[in-house]
Amino acid sequence: MSDRISVAKTYKLYIGGKFPRSESGRVYPVSDTKGKFLANAAHASRKDVRDAVVAARKAFGGWSSATAYNRGQVLYRVAEMLEGRREQFVSEVAASEGIAPKKAQSLVDTAIDRWVWYAGWTDKIATVLGAANPVAGPYFSFTVPEPTGVVGVLAPQQSSLLGLVSVLAPVLATGSTAVVVSSADRPLPAITLSEVLATSDLPGGVANILTGRASELGSWLASHGDVNALDPTGAEPAARADLAREAANTVKRVLTVPDAEPDWTDTPDISRIRRYLEAKTVWHPLGV
Repeated sequence: MSDRISVAKTYKLYIGGKFPRSESGRVYPVSDTKGKFLANAAHASRKDVRDAVVAARKAFGGWSSATAYNRGQVLYRVAEMLEGRREQFVSEVAASEGIAPKKAQSLVDTAIDRWVWYAGWTDKIATVLGAANPVAGPYFSFTVPEPTGVVGVLAPQQSSLLGLVSVLAPVLATGSTAVVVSSADRPLPAITLSEVLATSDLPGGVANILTGRASELGSWLASHGDVNALDPTGAEPAARADLAREAANTVKRVLTVPDAEPDWTDTPDISRIRRYLEAKTVWHPLGV
């Protein structure tokens, strides 16, 4: 009896809560760190980027206007589902990053805990980053944080899950929506995360995940007129100045990130949450 030939899986993109193929029809092989073939991933195109931005913009109104408590519930549900698929994530992180299963378990557990941490911040943002301003006159003056809009995220290239969670979760916690370009060589945990998002309570279009090259897709996100902010973490350091120049044409906020990927296991703070917020000051006359 001959050996069975396994069926190679070809994954799709995640746009608007659905899983379309790339309009280009392109795919590329994904291998582990030893060169063993794992699967095929869709190679996103410029048209896919535009479709993802349209989906993110369409979803922004509903997601940003939801109560902070509700957003926290939705994100916590995602964490519950991450926990339910923990073993799959451990296997994919170990294969993608070439690390021992025990180390992969630690990274996956930290990623789940990180998602819970950001979910817990949703209903505390206004209290911590907002203010009641002292004014001279018969007025109330309040400063209220509001989400910045659609955020383009170039995910870390090395940290396939923990890094991805660390850059995506704060975007969603603020009420913004995201278009994410995953790690090019280590996309499988991002693809599995997209399957989790699709079957959670997260509305379609709030998070969109594209597989492909940041060097190709990043420029189109930076120059897109309906993207309000860009996280260039996954771009090559030499390319970030060009991305910033392209983003300047549409007055886009570009995060300042270190040249080398940080240690994502470090304790997080609210700096990434703060970067995706705008401050709105409201004046209201005192009653007589």
